[in-house]
Amino acid sequence: MNIILSKNINFSDLKYMMAYTIPISALVGLKFKGIFLYFTPFYVFFIIPVIEIFMTKFSLDTSEQTSETKNKAHWIFDLMLYLNLPLIFAIILLSLNIIPSGLKNYEFIGLVFSVGIVISSNGINVAHELCHRTNFIEKSLGKVMLIPSLYMHFYLEHNFGHHLNVATKQDPVTAKYNEPLYSFWISAIKGELIGAIKIQKQRLLVENRSFFSFYNDFLWYAVIQTIYLILIVNFFGFIALIFSILIAFVSILLFESVNYIEHYGLLRKKTRSGRYERVQLKHSWNSNHSLGRIVLYELTRHSDHHKISSKKYQNLESYDEAPQLPYGYPTSILIALLPWVWFRLINPRIPKEMVEIYSKN
Repeated sequence: MNIILSKNINFSDLKYMMAYTIPISALVGLKFKGIFLYFTPFYVFFIIPVIEIFMTKFSLDTSEQTSETKNKAHWIFDLMLYLNLPLIFAIILLSLNIIPSGLKNYEFIGLVFSVGIVISSNGINVAHELCHRTNFIEKSLGKVMLIPSLYMHFYLEHNFGHHLNVATKQDPVTAKYNEPLYSFWISAIKGELIGAIKIQKQRLLVENRSFFSFYNDFLWYAVIQTIYLILIVNFFGFIALIFSILIAFVSILLFESVNYIEHYGLLRKKTRSGRYERVQLKHSWNSNHSLGRIVLYELTRHSDHHKISSKKYQNLESYDEAPQLPYGYPTSILIALLPWVWFRLINPRIPKEMVEIYSKN
């Protein structure tokens, strides 16, 4: 039974506040230090998977797997996104403040992984949601959230490249059949950077402007991120600069791992005209494991996102015809780290017609 808090929102809708448990786990580590600085990766890659497996085994996921067709448009859903901005920058600032105090090597490594996870799950992921909005302020907030990951060009390639080329060989974040995660990291990061530059060039060309123009967003992103790093080294020192680069690296690898499991092995076929078929629900992997869905703001209902990219996270639905991952995102990422296990588990789930496309090329 849902408790109605106000028009268009029930008490159960506040479940998305669970997304804050990831940054809270990092704050616990910052408070107690020592081995607690590993609490965030332990929470994300052990506690969440165990809970999800338990819920699936005992059919406790059932109530969360049904599609909710009611259109929810309430300010509380947006506020829950906006609050991530001060939260992730507060965690970064607190981390930078304790680095000069002299952390042991194992503590420094734990802090890197913990903060890197936070700026991926609550930074890049939330930025991904906001950068699809039509509102200028929301888009700007999304871009600011991409600064700590040094991945602002993601906005260009994702919005104007990935959503156009998804499930094709032209998309750098559609992992190929039998492509290991490790080689995908390299090709995806390189491909997104090159793709963003090409997109920016084309956008400027349409406006008859030079690449080295005041209107080049890509260059502005580079300037903003450089200023961010200069401020860090100026106020916190060289070790803090290394820390900032490392957490960005961890966040990028984690987010590209998400891209890997979202699109691995799925391809659109070409029509007689030589064009690709339209994007359908079958061209993205989905996961209906409750906790992973909630802490990632429904990112796991990815097919519906590609169907209508501007659809707000709380309104995304699950469709039976979309390919389903057998585990939640955190567990799937862990499995992907073992390519032979991943291939054996996922390859049989890829539609046969898509496997045939690979075999013909």
